[in-house]
Amino acid sequence: MIRLYRTAVRTGCLKALTYIFEYIGPQSVFYCDSVLSLLGDALTDRDVVHRQTASTIVKHLALGVAGMGCEDSMLHLMNLVWPNCFETSPHVVSAVMSALEAMQVALGPGVLLSYLLQGLFHPARKDALVPFYPALGELGFNRQPLEVFI
Repeated sequence: MIRLYRTAVRTGCLKALTYIFEYIGPQSVFYCDSVLSLLGDALTDRDVVHRQTASTIVKHLALGVAGMGCEDSMLHLMNLVWPNCFETSPHVVSAVMSALEAMQVALGPGVLLSYLLQGLFHPARKDALVPFYPALGELGFNRQPLEVFI
């Protein structure tokens, strides 16, 4: 019973923060560092509702602090949001993708591209992507063969 009550209180607090960061906009910069630990706990929680709500908060927070010098905090939150892209719940997927799009605004598209490329070229998947590499030989590029490290 106490665990259920604690979960309901935490969900309510996260929903309140969602509305706060949605409406205060650029003033989010003053609260960015103070909510990092709360969002970190919520993004790694077992409850999907907490992860969904925390992703929504991250979206509004990232859009509010874009270009205001909070890139280190946003990068920390990016590391916590990114693993949730494998979620199967449609609502969580939507919230996580919205948070990632907001991170593109706050951090720049290059940072998101580096996260994406790390996942595409993971060592466990290297052989699966080889047939899809473009043929660059006709353009004068010579590709060296992949070395396999065991």
